[in-house]
Amino acid sequence: MKTHTSLILATALTAVAAAPAVAETWDMPLAYAGSNFHSVTAAEFGECVTTGTGGDIEITTHPSGSLFAGNDIKRAVQTGQALIGERLLSAHQNEDPIFGVDSIPFLATSFDQADDLWEAAKPTMEELLAGQNLKLLYSVPWPPQGLYFKEPKESVADMEGVKFRSYNNATARLAELTGMLPVQIEAAEISQAFATGVADSMISSGATGYDRKVWESLNYFYEVDAWLPRNYVFVNMDAWDGLSEENRNVMLGCAGLAEYAGTWRAKEYTQFTLNGLREGGMTVEPASDQMREELREIGETMTAEWLEDAGEGGQAIVDQFRSMQN
Repeated sequence: MKTHTSLILATALTAVAAAPAVAETWDMPLAYAGSNFHSVTAAEFGECVTTGTGGDIEITTHPSGSLFAGNDIKRAVQTGQALIGERLLSAHQNEDPIFGVDSIPFLATSFDQADDLWEAAKPTMEELLAGQNLKLLYSVPWPPQGLYFKEPKESVADMEGVKFRSYNNATARLAELTGMLPVQIEAAEISQAFATGVADSMISSGATGYDRKVWESLNYFYEVDAWLPRNYVFVNMDAWDGLSEENRNVMLGCAGLAEYAGTWRAKEYTQFTLNGLREGGMTVEPASDQMREELREIGETMTAEWLEDAGEGGQAIVDQFRSMQN
C-alpha cells in the first residue's frame, strides 16, 4: 500500500506544480488532543494535502473538540459547516449498526485481524457514508482495548455498580451486561470525569489513558484485547465533487500515506503507553482467566446481537472476515 499511495501522490504532485489560482482553507475538527497519535497523523495529512496541492487546499486541524465537540463533528461535515473531519467510527452505531463493526468484542483482537475486518467492511462503509453526503478518506485503528479501574477486579461480579465511561453503543451494552453503570463521556472530558468521580472505570486503549494521565485517578489497567476501534477521516461529498481530479488524487495519496503511518504509530504506541501507565503508578497486567472467560461469553452475546441488528450486510462482512482467518 505504501508504494501504491506514494506513486499516486508523486503523480499528483507533478500535475499540480503550477501555482493555484485560488486557495481554499479547510478546517478539520478533531475530537482528541493534539498530542494523540491520531491527531498527529491528521495534522501530517493536512500538511501533505496543502503541499501536494501547491497550497490550493490548505487543511488546518483543530484538536480537542475545539472547533466542534466530538459528537457534532460528523454532522458538521455532512452539512458543510466543516469540509473535513475525523471521528470515532463506532460513535455512530446508533445511526446504523455497520458503524459498530470494529467494536464487536473479541471478533478482531490483533492489528492484523483489525486490518482484515476493515478490508471486509470498507466497501459497505463507503456506500453507507456516500448516502450521508460523505466521502471516506482513511481509517486508523486504536491499540487493543483494556479495562481501567480504581479498585482491583478479578471477575465480572466485582464490576457490579461501578460507574463506567461509555462512548458508543458497544461500551454502553458492555456496561449493562457486566452490571456496571454507563456514563456517556467524550474523550476530552475523561480527566475531569475521573477526577470528580463522575466515572470510576472505562474500556479504552493504553493510548487514551496515557494521553489523559488517568493514573491521577485510576490504579489498574487489565489487558483484555477486547477490540481495536477505529477513527476515520471523511470529507463533505459536495466539496469532494467540486475538487479537480488532480487535487482528488493528491488527497487520496495523502490519505493512503496517513493510514499507513497512523497504523504504524498505533502499533508502536501500544507498548509505549502501557509502560507510561506503569511509570505513572498504575498496575498493568493481563486480566484473570476468570475475567477473560466471562468477558468472552459476554462478547458472544454482543456478537449475536450485532449480527441480528446489522442483518445480511453485517453477516456478509463477518463471514468474509472469518474466511480470511483460515
